[in-house]
Amino acid sequence: MVKPIENLQKRKLTGGRTKHFRSRRAYEKDGYAAETLLGTTENYHRRTRGGTEKTSLKFADSVNVHDNSSGKTQKAKITRVLENPANRDYERRGVITRGALLDTELGRARVTSRPAQDGVINAVLVSK
Repeated sequence: MVKPIENLQKRKLTGGRTKHFRSRRAYEKDGYAAETLLGTTENYHRRTRGGTEKTSLKFADSVNVHDNSSGKTQKAKITRVLENPANRDYERRGVITRGALLDTELGRARVTSRPAQDGVINAVLVSK
């Protein structure tokens, strides 16, 4: 689904409506944010400008956790989303973005990747 373009629907200083002089261009298309939620892992691909593809995570149940003290990276199951500094509403809904604090099997981990852009969740262990 495509979001509407606001600049084609603006009003005049007097409050009257302006008639837009053209239709939407292909380069002005914009999709909705891919908000990664907790659930069985599911990703999707979308075509971007130039014909390349972006992979986004729709749902995720595991995370690659890096432990700085041992220098090892392990795959761990996500228990729940503890906090998300990006948006208080994301915290309530359990949306996973970069900077979110996750409760995993290995302990608390801070997300370092961008799941909606990268298609994978990487995190650094904060506490055990």
